Amino acid sequence: MLKHFKLLLFIFCSYGALGQPLVEKKEEPKQDSIKKRELLTSLGNGFLPSKYFNLDLRYLIKYNQYEGVRTGIGGITNDEFSKKHRINSYVVYGFRDHRFKYSIGGGFRIAEKTKTWVNITYTDDLEETGSTKFLTDKRFFQFFEPRLLNIDLFHKHITKAISLEHQFSNKLITEVELANSKIDPTYGYSFNFNSNSFENFNLSTSKIALQWSPFDVIIASKKEKNNIKHGYPKFTFQYTKSFSDILKSDFNFSKIDFRTIYKIGNEDAAFSEITLVSGITNGDTPLTHLYHAYPNNITKETILQRFSVAGLNSFETMYFNEFFSDKFATIQLKHYLKPFNISDRYKPQLVLITRYAIGDIANPERHQNITFGSLKKGYTESGFEMNKLFFGFGLSFTYRYGSYHLQEISDNVAFKFTFNVSL
Repeated sequence: MLKHFKLLLFIFCSYGALGQPLVEKKEEPKQDSIKKRELLTSLGNGFLPSKYFNLDLRYLIKYNQYEGVRTGIGGITNDEFSKKHRINSYVVYGFRDHRFKYSIGGGFRIAEKTKTWVNITYTDDLEETGSTKFLTDKRFFQFFEPRLLNIDLFHKHITKAISLEHQFSNKLITEVELANSKIDPTYGYSFNFNSNSFENFNLSTSKIALQWSPFDVIIASKKEKNNIKHGYPKFTFQYTKSFSDILKSDFNFSKIDFRTIYKIGNEDAAFSEITLVSGITNGDTPLTHLYHAYPNNITKETILQRFSVAGLNSFETMYFNEFFSDKFATIQLKHYLKPFNISDRYKPQLVLITRYAIGDIANPERHQNITFGSLKKGYTESGFEMNKLFFGFGLSFTYRYGSYHLQEISDNVAFKFTFNVSL
């Protein structure tokens, strides 16, 4: 756990250094202020700008249980390079698995008004088993994803993909993707299908994703690009179809995923946030593409041994690889109390949290060499966070109760620290 703490301090200091002004102050304070604001906006979007290339901060440094420290470099060309073409790539190295991972890609614009782009990528990397990524989420950035520290179940994938981005309006963005992947779990797993046992497999998939924000408000500005005032609820939908016998694909299945986020109240005072996520898959779906309900608890004996970093939307008392589902739904309720106004710079905030998950799985016996349970009885946990106590760090306490309450009281408790930073 000390390693986790040192790593977080390193990440925080690194980001703090990136956020410092990159040029000396000039005699034109207004122009200098605009440049600082543009830099902060770019950093908030996850990029450190340069003349022709924007460095993507997601690839600088991360940590997980399989790769250990994962570090590298990546980015994308900007408008100074070309407004109609772009190149994006990254290369990273895991110090525990001793492997390089990389992605090479590019795109060209076919319509400026609707921000329509065609993209082609080749990726050789890892992906968390049981996770679902919405295509439209890659346009949104988080400085720090704390749950990544604890993940240990990954599968390797080599994916060739072509995608089409299209923006119907400022409130509705879409993306369509066709992909072919070679999947190889990093753990001992086999999937029984048609009397055959698959330890690795090929998938040919198509996806369509929509991000709809009907209550966003566009604020026009003469000095800067249009800003968006976020309104709620927001909705994200994604449909995935895997085709067997196309480009040597092994399985035929489909997935439907949905997410909505709703906020009530003013973020400068007390407010509440509700997040609903659900998914269902039909057909011959391997474990890699099932659902895990966002667990974030390490399998250790004592509370202090499990002390780590609380996630943003994860179940803190649910152990990794404890449950998998082919249909599930989660709802998370967070109530943010008004920050304690101790001083201009020191304003800790108390957050009350309740989470609930329900799910089920058909034919669990088809997934060999791995043991997991079902969520059909409904999983509940509640707790609180005290955020921004010290340099963005805080503390969280969560308790597991209900149908999946464990015999030992201490096994139901998750005590962790939180990390919140924004520009």
